[in-house]
Amino acid sequence: MITKVPTSTHSARSPPSIKPSPPQPTNTMEKIKEKLNSLRAEADNAVARAEAAEAKNKQYEQQLLEKEQENASLNVKIGRLDGELNEAETKLAEAKTAQADGEHSKTTNDSLARKIVLLEEELDAAEKNVKETTEKLRQVDVKAEHFERQVQRAEQERDQWEQKYEEMVVKYKASQAELDELMKSMEGL
Repeated sequence: MITKVPTSTHSARSPPSIKPSPPQPTNTMEKIKEKLNSLRAEADNAVARAEAAEAKNKQYEQQLLEKEQENASLNVKIGRLDGELNEAETKLAEAKTAQADGEHSKTTNDSLARKIVLLEEELDAAEKNVKETTEKLRQVDVKAEHFERQVQRAEQERDQWEQKYEEMVVKYKASQAELDELMKSMEGL
């Protein structure tokens, strides 16, 4: 702190004609010494403040360097996290695609399962129909065999009747011829 030393001991209103009295040597010397001591103290204080300011400046520079290093470290971490985020987004997109495919596949599987059930039901119905038709065919075959046997018996009976008829015709003709001869021989009597 600088103190202003008065240049004059007279007031500003004093007339110019009056000359000041010469200063007293002892008193002035002491004031100069005081002033020097005061200036030295101020200089020492200024040096101390400058050193403190330099120390604080170094401390701030150190903190700034640490913050810059921390910032660089965080930028590296951000870059790595961005990479991980991109990878996670890619995996998420793949998972969503797989899920959509899975849901489509599930829908397709459900549809195919319903078709399989329907086809199995149709197969069961067809097998039942085949069994029923096979049974009816077997019954028809049995009836056909039965009718064939009846036809064969009927044909055999017909053949027997035809043979008897032919035999009877022959006997009738023979009897008729005998009767005609007998009638001729009775007429001749």
